[in-house]
Amino acid sequence: MSIESLTYAELGARLGASPEAARSLVRRLRLPRRPGNDGKVRITVDLAEIQYKPLPARRPGGHRTELDGLNARVEQLESELARLEVENQCLEVRAAGHRADFECERERCSTLVTETLRLSQLAMSAREKAARLEGELSAAWAGRRWWKWLGAQTSRSAVRSPGQGPVLVGVPVRI
Repeated sequence: MSIESLTYAELGARLGASPEAARSLVRRLRLPRRPGNDGKVRITVDLAEIQYKPLPARRPGGHRTELDGLNARVEQLESELARLEVENQCLEVRAAGHRADFECERERCSTLVTETLRLSQLAMSAREKAARLEGELSAAWAGRRWWKWLGAQTSRSAVRSPGQGPVLVGVPVRI
């Protein structure tokens, strides 16, 4: 258990790490630091108390395999995107055809509604005319019956002149 005074570079060499990793470890463990006579920072440390395991060094080829896998995935996604764009264009063309059909049918429906309204107005005016004519006919028949009744009443009480028909209150009637 010996306490030593080391620089960051010396501590990194003893732990098998870089000087930056040693500086980070000293900060994290809050080890005492003092400036030395040579202008470098010296750390007083007992190496037996420090439990430091450096991370295993990465191989440069390891990144390449990950990069190749990611590039393959990017290519796969780009091909899927291209397929979806083509499918989207097909759907837009189909939607435009449906939209044209819809506009045609809407125009046809509008024409039919206009024609229906015109025909219903025509039917309503025909009903009104039929009702008016029926009223006139009924009034004409009612007036005729009244004249028949009046004619029958006056013919009974009328005085007949020779050669003339019944006389209605001073008006000669020819039969």
